[in-house]
Amino acid sequence: MSEKELAGKVAIVTGAGRNIGRAIALHLAQAGASVVINVRSNKTEADNVLREIEAAGGKATAVLGDVSDEKTAFALAEAAINRFGRIDFLVNNAALRREKPITEMSYADWREVMGVILDGTFHCVHACLPAMRKNGGTIINIGGMSAHIGSKDRAHVMTAKTGLVGFTRALAHDLAAEKITANCVVPGAIDTRRPVSSQAPAHHLTHGTISGERGKPEDVAAMVRFLCSPGGRYVTGQTIHVSGGGYLGS
Repeated sequence: MSEKELAGKVAIVTGAGRNIGRAIALHLAQAGASVVINVRSNKTEADNVLREIEAAGGKATAVLGDVSDEKTAFALAEAAINRFGRIDFLVNNAALRREKPITEMSYADWREVMGVILDGTFHCVHACLPAMRKNGGTIINIGGMSAHIGSKDRAHVMTAKTGLVGFTRALAHDLAAEKITANCVVPGAIDTRRPVSSQAPAHHLTHGTISGERGKPEDVAAMVRFLCSPGGRYVTGQTIHVSGGGYLGS
């Protein structure tokens, strides 16, 4: 890949305030894309990513809001069009990764997770498609390894992330004629910044990697950058694991 292979392109990245989302936003900006950063509510995190991109000579804008509300999705699309004139890449990274036993899980708990991961992805795709149809483009949904290997106390998260795989395949079929690709990138055990009070996900404690090392957010971002690049145009409908061999399924 050339250093600025995405020059002139525009990306929207949800859940971009920290960890994997932040790394994706920075990588796409490094490749030359203008980036619309979305965070749910933490303006400080959004501003920090914005400043990082601009300090490196890139272009970005930030939109706060919960993607489970379709108004946020349309605000993201509107910001991309008004500020940068087009939409080429949509990265649906926003997610809630709660842990709760199914015996204690309320329907509200279930719907909160589904609302962000599945409904949010649906809303963002719908909001961005009118602009993406003009030039083709790339949709990347960020999955979860627990949906493929299983995990305790994550029925809502696993169901939602598994749903993303099916939605990705459907998008690949439905949008192929529009020159829009769709893929699901699945991070493995990635070292990310978590609140001091939280523990590592249960499946991180039971599933290692072939390399013996945990991945970095930048490892996932590099795959997203490739799929957005000209070299990734022939890849669509795929579920791609970035897990250091933590998952070896087909």
